[in-house]
Amino acid sequence: MANAPEEAELLCEDVRAAVADAYREEWGRIVAALIRLTGDWDLAEECAQDAFARALSRWPADGVPRRPGAWLTTTARNRALDRLRRRALEADKLREAAVLREVAMPDPFDPFDPFDDDAPAVPDDRLELIFACCHPALSLEARVALTLRSLAGLTTAEIARAFLVPEPTMAQRIVRAKNKIRRSGIPFRVPPAHLLPERLDAVLTVLYLLFNAGYSGGLRAELTGEAIRLARVLAGFMPDEPEALGLLSLMLLHEARRTGRVDAAGDLVPLDRQDRGGWDRAAIDEGVALLERARRRGSAGKYQLQAAIAACHAGAPSAAATDWPRIAGLYAELARIAPGPVVELNRAVAVAMADGPAAALPLVDALRSSGALAGYHLLPATRADLLRRLGRDAEAADAYREALELAGSEAERRFFTRRLTSLTS
Repeated sequence: MANAPEEAELLCEDVRAAVADAYREEWGRIVAALIRLTGDWDLAEECAQDAFARALSRWPADGVPRRPGAWLTTTARNRALDRLRRRALEADKLREAAVLREVAMPDPFDPFDPFDDDAPAVPDDRLELIFACCHPALSLEARVALTLRSLAGLTTAEIARAFLVPEPTMAQRIVRAKNKIRRSGIPFRVPPAHLLPERLDAVLTVLYLLFNAGYSGGLRAELTGEAIRLARVLAGFMPDEPEALGLLSLMLLHEARRTGRVDAAGDLVPLDRQDRGGWDRAAIDEGVALLERARRRGSAGKYQLQAAIAACHAGAPSAAATDWPRIAGLYAELARIAPGPVVELNRAVAVAMADGPAAALPLVDALRSSGALAGYHLLPATRADLLRRLGRDAEAADAYREALELAGSEAERRFFTRRLTSLTS
């Protein structure tokens, strides 16, 4: 029989798991409800955090509530009202005092005005939150960063890595965006249906970065499934938007090959050594079919082009048999419509496979000289691989050391260490 300390520890573990589950499921809804109540993004986040902290201290004694989300929302709401009361007493702010009128709070699971007849019937509450957050008065980057920070619960450091900028820079951008919302009185609500398309690009960017947060680093693996689910809802809700179909196709084609990227020990497996028999053929077939539907609806956008690249990989029987010239051409087209240094780096990789490493090295060196990808570990890693293939082992070893210092995961560090050892031993 377990003794009392062991039972208490098991209870604490159960509570921590329940709080973690509630965070994943409810964070965005709670923050959105508080933003609608207070009009203050920082206050909403702070009070939501307070509610989760209180759950960790109260639930071990009181038990996990039957509806954890409702408990957390009520706790956060009460905390926010207390804070607003103190503000009103201290500064007699009319706007904040008005919030304290005795009016009914919307259902904690629906942060939007139930009497807003113009709001479209977005068929998923989390997708509603994203559309509401992506207001066109803010820059695209600000919309995406705010959504990822406030509604998806990503840290500022995680968002900074996604945008390839220093964390302090991203923190300043988020603060500026919140200040603009506060000064301008930008409303937090789902726009009328005819205005949804102007927010679509930001919504797609949010979903793709959510997917990548789980897929690339592996630290937030649960986000990939949620991103795919939301992309599937979006594609069904806006079936005539080819880029919504293209994004879902891209996610499925990437996810289909996930299991081949690492071995049983958690080590990265290079593309030419991956077991293609283990790839999810059903997901690949669905991704290809979605891409064809998107192509029939208009000219190719950035997500369709990336999905076409992923389809080339997924359909090839081996790395050597992959249509690398086509992939290089698709990256060139992608660079034309959505230019960026990461696109150029990926194009260089395709050029190296199509025309040899000597043809790609000048492209990578130009990126290195530009400084556009400073701090991005895949730039020195790519350069190291090209130099290795050219027999320039000493230079390749130096580049692998640089990649090793910048790597963001243990699996990547182990991979670069093995490559470095093979060159120096």
